[in-house]
Amino acid sequence: MTDTADEAVERLRTALRSAGIVLPSLRVDPVTEVYGGRNTLVDLGSCNLDVAARLAAALTEREGE
Repeated sequence: MTDTADEAVERLRTALRSAGIVLPSLRVDPVTEVYGGRNTLVDLGSCNLDVAARLAAALTEREGE
């Protein structure tokens, strides 16, 4: 699957939202976006402790599937 950077960020944002997680700073890294392609990074940004705990729980739950 090959997404553009924006598509990848939107898919991640949607998946996180469906798990009840919002990362307000989630974005395409503007510095690496200049180079494009697979070298572009996704900046997950910062989150508070509650969001970090929910993210860890969602990932742990996923491991059990």
